[in-house]
Amino acid sequence: MPIIDRLFQGVISNMWFKNLQLYRLGQPFDLTPEAFEERLRADEFKGCNRMDMLTSGWAPPLGRHGQQLVHAANGYLMICVRKEEKIIPAGVVKQLLDDKVADIEAAESREVYRREKLRMKEEIIVDLLPRALTRISDLFAYIDVRNNLIIVDNASPAKAEALISQLRSTLGRFPATPVKIKQSTSALMTRWLSGEAMPRDLVLGGDCELKHPDPDGGMISCKNQDLEAGEIRNHIKNGKFAVKLALQWKERLSFVLHEDLSVKRLRFEDIIKEAESETEADDPVSRFDLDFSLMVLELAEFFPQLIVALGGEDLPEDAPAKAAIEPLLSEQHAIAPPVKEQQPDEPPAVAGQVSTQHRAEPA
Repeated sequence: MPIIDRLFQGVISNMWFKNLQLYRLGQPFDLTPEAFEERLRADEFKGCNRMDMLTSGWAPPLGRHGQQLVHAANGYLMICVRKEEKIIPAGVVKQLLDDKVADIEAAESREVYRREKLRMKEEIIVDLLPRALTRISDLFAYIDVRNNLIIVDNASPAKAEALISQLRSTLGRFPATPVKIKQSTSALMTRWLSGEAMPRDLVLGGDCELKHPDPDGGMISCKNQDLEAGEIRNHIKNGKFAVKLALQWKERLSFVLHEDLSVKRLRFEDIIKEAESETEADDPVSRFDLDFSLMVLELAEFFPQLIVALGGEDLPEDAPAKAAIEPLLSEQHAIAPPVKEQQPDEPPAVAGQVSTQHRAEPA
């Protein structure tokens, strides 16, 4: 592999998003890429000073191989927030604090109380800061200007919210809230597993997670399982409901849908990768641009159809996206025929394994 290809390999692999957090913009995003770039430049990442514990700012999506803070392509704006934080192991601080407390108590024949310990702990951390190692992490997102969405590539809603907060701090105002669905996503996924007909273009995958509303009712995690098997439906009849469900869309995307509408373990199937390989690019930067265009155009078609399949988005009357979503909701979508329900006494068709835990775990 040529040296330049190796240099860009990490950047290009980061371009394909793997976990999605969807936010709806409260108003159209009217900044041009040039104006957006200028606003981000005022809050560009600068790195930690000697006494900083943490710092964050905007960085080029292409990393050290790019200069622009906004990667623009046909109405889609990719951005990257970079965070650097000092690493001070808690065990080191505790050991130094214990030693210092022991020295004082031995030298002054007195007990060191909580307030003094807290002050001493802060002094130890300040003393360690200039010598601490740092950890740098990048968080990517893109704004879909046409559909009034911002999509963050991270499995954690808290980290996604941190990027949105950084945008609000930089721009002064950035109204964006997580996409909300009119129906319960968990209830809908449970009905699909119970045998209800699937929406058009969506088929069940092989993984799911079922949870009982009673904290002592347990949780079932299924991997590489026939989700139409009677065993799965028996768990649902016994009161469990779906909190995660693997799905495939048009044989183009596979993903795991969570009850909070997070899309995780997103995978672009071979048909997309074939289109990528057939597209010529003279250099890795051009490849990044072409791959980004492929990804966002695919997701721009996927998101509205997913929202329709889940019963429609809960939008205020004056929301800028309402006019775009309502025509999709009014269409008469064809659906797959219902699956014949397996009787409880039939042997379950198990294609993988089922892990049962008799304790509640967070979804």
